[in-house]
Amino acid sequence: MNTKYIPCLFTLTNLLFGVLSLVYTMAGDFQLAAIMVLFSMVLDAMDGRLARRLDAASPFGKELDSLADLVSFGVAPAIMVYAAKLQGLGPHGFVGLALALAFSLCGAIRLARFNVLNISTYFVGVPITAAGSLMALLILLSNKLPLLVYPVAMVILSFLMVSNIKVPKY
Repeated sequence: MNTKYIPCLFTLTNLLFGVLSLVYTMAGDFQLAAIMVLFSMVLDAMDGRLARRLDAASPFGKELDSLADLVSFGVAPAIMVYAAKLQGLGPHGFVGLALALAFSLCGAIRLARFNVLNISTYFVGVPITAAGSLMALLILLSNKLPLLVYPVAMVILSFLMVSNIKVPKY
């Protein structure tokens, strides 16, 4: 096997866990859905490092990574939090749905901006990986947190993803 494909396999596995998170959310197993997002986070941290180490970074890999990240850290956490905590928020659940949609859309904007800026020393806005993983952690702590934490966290993280704050790269 050509080593240039190895990082993409990690990215695809990240995506697989994101889709599994959606499946577990539909089944009502929010704890397992959250764990799948956290597994995605581990793989997302590895794919870029592997690409650089194996000299396998490519525009294709970058785009694939963004698509996987949108599912794993944008859509999956938004739907999970909506189904677990926000479904009844507002008339007919409209407020909760609006928050989940905003989170996903802000994540997509964040990823698109990342792909066109090509800044290597810092991120502009909070990375979607951090925002989605934090929402997954909040679901894992759901029996210890008040309901208000979830809509507030969704609003703040949505704003931070599209903000112009500089977040250092490590």
